[in-house]
Amino acid sequence: MLIKVNGKEIDTQSENIQDILRQAYTEKQRPMCLCLPGGVPLYIAKVNNSYIIKRMPNTGGSHSPGCVSYEPPHELSGLGEVLGQAIQENPEDGSVALKFDFALSKHGGKAPPPPSGKEHDSVATDGKKLTLRGLLHYLFEEGKLNYWIPKEKASNWYYVRKQLLRAASDKSAKKQDLTSTLYIPETYNLDLKRDIAARRNEQLSKLTTKNLMIVIGEVKSIEKARYDFKLIAKHCPDYHFFMNEDVHNRINKRFDRELGLWNMYGDQCHLMFICTILKTASELPLIQEISFMLVNKQWIPFESKSEYELIEEMIDNKRQFIKGLRYNLPSNKPLASLVAVDTEPKPTAMYIIPSNESEAYSQGIEQMIEESDYESWQWEVEKSMPMLPKKILDEVSS
Repeated sequence: MLIKVNGKEIDTQSENIQDILRQAYTEKQRPMCLCLPGGVPLYIAKVNNSYIIKRMPNTGGSHSPGCVSYEPPHELSGLGEVLGQAIQENPEDGSVALKFDFALSKHGGKAPPPPSGKEHDSVATDGKKLTLRGLLHYLFEEGKLNYWIPKEKASNWYYVRKQLLRAASDKSAKKQDLTSTLYIPETYNLDLKRDIAARRNEQLSKLTTKNLMIVIGEVKSIEKARYDFKLIAKHCPDYHFFMNEDVHNRINKRFDRELGLWNMYGDQCHLMFICTILKTASELPLIQEISFMLVNKQWIPFESKSEYELIEEMIDNKRQFIKGLRYNLPSNKPLASLVAVDTEPKPTAMYIIPSNESEAYSQGIEQMIEESDYESWQWEVEKSMPMLPKKILDEVSS
């Protein structure tokens, strides 16, 4: 990535980039991204004594589609509903304040809430606060884990964890740093299990019978425990997360589609979870609220069989795309499944129309297409998948 700082063009991969950014940060200079003629303004944030370059709020669409700072229009996904309300960015110091609709502390007498990601049937919006699923989607988007660039993305838990922690590093919620309330298991290594357990115990030291923590991981299994049930994380096999029977029953009811697809695709996909936990009187971590998200083998999120097939087709054809994330939006609200960023003259918003959706759903997609200046591609799933939109290199070579 090329930027201009103090009149000089700099490669962000340069060995002395931290020194350059430190000086620019001290002098309150704004770098310019050189992805387009004239440049696009950026800003510098200081995070844990390191300096990182970030795009200015609401400028993602101003960058070239091939730029790492590019972002599709917010109205194509669920981000538009929460940005500026549940997600408040401060470009002066690089901080981001988040508002949650779930608790991080427990008060006596209150029953645990239902699993997050639940469908809403009221007219009131929950866009002013992030659900658990909304938080997971936000961290995925901030970590660029929903961006696919052929041959440029590692497909392992080490990379996913690193990106999620980096995404959380400059965020705060409920007057505390997000990272202080967040536990993401590190890649498990049997030879290092004692060291891993020691670091985990240190991270979870704030967990009490009243102070909750957020856990993000990959599900290995959900099974019967001596009392009630337990969730075993793939990279945390020696430390289990427990749940009562009521939460277990509601998981099977609310997330039956996710669980079914996880069983269908087996080792071709991963089932991620995000939950809040507290410590019981017997020192066990007890799940209070939980949500799930399916990702394919390359860790790209998907919601349905059709979306999985489309993503696999795009990857097989070496296409560059961004997966649209739902955040707080219920499943009956349409959004662009993918945005292909390797098409001209504009990126292409790709929509999937399920066979069992209402006419209002199709009309919602038509309205999104009319209001967007992007090209569009539609797949009615009862028909064969149409040819993928032609990419730039195809047009050049033809």
